[in-house]
Amino acid sequence: MRRATSVIDLRSDTVTRPTAGMRAAMATAEVGDDVFGEDPTVRRLEECIAELLGKEAALFVPSGTMSNQICIKVHTQPGDELICDVNSHVYNYEAGGPAVLSGVMCRTIEGDRGIFDVQHLEGLVRPDNDHLVRTRLVCIENTHNRGGGSIFPLEAIRRISNWAHRHNLLVHLDGARLWNAAIATGIPLRDWAEPCDSVSVCFSKGLGAPVGSALAGTKEFVRRARRVRKLFGGGMRQAGVLAAAALYALEHHFHRLAEDHQHAQILAQTIRNTPGLRLFPQHIETNILYADIDPRLGTATDFTRALAEQRVLVLPVAPQRIRLVTHLDVSRAQAEQAAIIIQETAKRLALQAA
Repeated sequence: MRRATSVIDLRSDTVTRPTAGMRAAMATAEVGDDVFGEDPTVRRLEECIAELLGKEAALFVPSGTMSNQICIKVHTQPGDELICDVNSHVYNYEAGGPAVLSGVMCRTIEGDRGIFDVQHLEGLVRPDNDHLVRTRLVCIENTHNRGGGSIFPLEAIRRISNWAHRHNLLVHLDGARLWNAAIATGIPLRDWAEPCDSVSVCFSKGLGAPVGSALAGTKEFVRRARRVRKLFGGGMRQAGVLAAAALYALEHHFHRLAEDHQHAQILAQTIRNTPGLRLFPQHIETNILYADIDPRLGTATDFTRALAEQRVLVLPVAPQRIRLVTHLDVSRAQAEQAAIIIQETAKRLALQAA
């Protein structure tokens, strides 16, 4: 049985470690007290993000979850309702944040790989009635994590935005991996952000920074978001050390995301060709893929354990499903090696079960 020469960690693109160049940028960053608005590196990052996304202002925050939840808090009042896909990050992976932090209910819809359109939204706006919650916000995720890194089409976002604004609703874009959508399509970041009232982007996934996200919108929105960031405990002091990592990542790691997409295709093709494994979705657009494990090979946990013995790490996300994510710390050679090990492991488990 083939064994990886070093650990190949495909669990998430959050496992990346700062490069030597990034560490140097962090070590030499000019800093100040960001709660006082005096950190020059943070200010530079926020200006950069606002420019990239075509928004009036931006705010640096510790995490993508906090970024999303700040936006929800600013856009809503307790007792409001937001609409999102049933597999969205804000609904599944943020610890009930809309309910706990904002007193907001989530109304979920069934999209296709996390993608929906206006026809899914028709009839969902609650009437103005004292008995009912107020429908206030539509949340979109791009790229969509549980949808296998699927790209939410820009034209669909524009249609949803036009529909939402006609109904006096707001639109928030969870763009934690918006960088991947921009690289995969060639569509500029500001075009993706333009239809949306707020946008969240993350530096600690594919871009490879150790910590941090940002939100963007109007100056008034960001002013209110800054207060909520303080309320949520996200005010940071000499945060320029972290902002420097994000700036370095934007300059050096943005365009190389195309390599992650190429490496994901290597894994995807092997999974398609391996009996006992089924790729989900079949068409992989960016750096995330899921594979369903035939019960004859055992459970997802069994398969994960067998791969770990060969120094390949994947993430079990359901009884029969694993997730694999390519990223900065996985080279082409490692992706090819992991693909071979995955195929050999499936064959070995199939023989054992025969």
